[in-house]
Amino acid sequence: MTIAIVGAGMGGLALARVLHVQGVEAVVYERDASREARRQGGMLDIHSGQRALREAGLLDRFLAIARREGQDMRLLEPDGTLLLEENTPDDAPMARPEIDRTDLRNLLLDSLPEGTVRWGHAFDHAEEGVLYFADGTSARYDLLVGADGANSRVRPLLTDARPEHLGQNAVELAIPDIDRTHPDLAAMVGRGNYWVFGDGKSLAAQRNGDGCVRIGISFYNTGEDWFATSGIPFDNPPAARARLIELLDGWDPRITALIAASDDTLVPRSLATLPVGLTWPSSPTTTLIGDAAHLMPPVGEGANMALLDGALLGLALVAHPDDFGTAVAEYEKEMFERTEARARMSADMQQLLMSPDASRRLLEFFQPS
Repeated sequence: MTIAIVGAGMGGLALARVLHVQGVEAVVYERDASREARRQGGMLDIHSGQRALREAGLLDRFLAIARREGQDMRLLEPDGTLLLEENTPDDAPMARPEIDRTDLRNLLLDSLPEGTVRWGHAFDHAEEGVLYFADGTSARYDLLVGADGANSRVRPLLTDARPEHLGQNAVELAIPDIDRTHPDLAAMVGRGNYWVFGDGKSLAAQRNGDGCVRIGISFYNTGEDWFATSGIPFDNPPAARARLIELLDGWDPRITALIAASDDTLVPRSLATLPVGLTWPSSPTTTLIGDAAHLMPPVGEGANMALLDGALLGLALVAHPDDFGTAVAEYEKEMFERTEARARMSADMQQLLMSPDASRRLLEFFQPS
């Protein structure tokens, strides 16, 4: 029985690894040409997803490379007022450690037999147990698992639901080797997360394990076409940085100095979500995991849910090796309930972040009276 996984993200790799540990092989088809084909993004806060890594036999290796100090947090207002600073003791539990997305992906990739991931296979469509790829090749399957993210091409096989714009547009930047190039900014950001909220905007700076600080600047209550009218010339990085600083007019110059110090890679992100509580009629031949199944606001739950999806689907398939239909239905029943609760929580947090007094409300969230 051939299990085909489309997408070598966290969920797809966790599924392949749990199956491998249990003696069941699967094939992962990934559109990227190699694991180094593109940047994998910043840090991930892994909490509930640790259960999946335990099922995958990788928890100890994860804890060895995760960053306890990544749990540090500084919360500020745009004028530079420090509202909250939390520094993690060296003996604190690894409840919500941060890990570079690339490091976690490599941990999962390195745990799989050579050839499990078929690079350069961009999924196009599926018909009657056959996968067709953009290069004209094909492969058979008995179970197709869509782990191909927000814009999943597998999802339409099960539901007509499509992601809807979240009302948030973001620009990602980075300062490589910040300790050497900008030690003053490195000290300001600290060891973990540095958050500034106000005026319907936010700047989040995050220390990565590779010495890079990744920055996300978000503009809330904006439409899908916001980038077209924002005046940010992404083809001219110096001018784009200048425009971003202009859009944060009135912010403390020590904060906007992070933008001026970033390199020439600026990535626009238009954020979307799937409807909370999305379900579909169960199929014995197709299912979804991760963002393909339950795309949520980016507030720290997506990667954890994807890891759990992959692990729990893998365990269900092992429990019912000759009955994919029962395994899929069992997995989906648990997944729908679990992720709906997380999606509602994430939506509530997103509303908080989009509020005019987000910094003060966050302070109350982290330090309830």
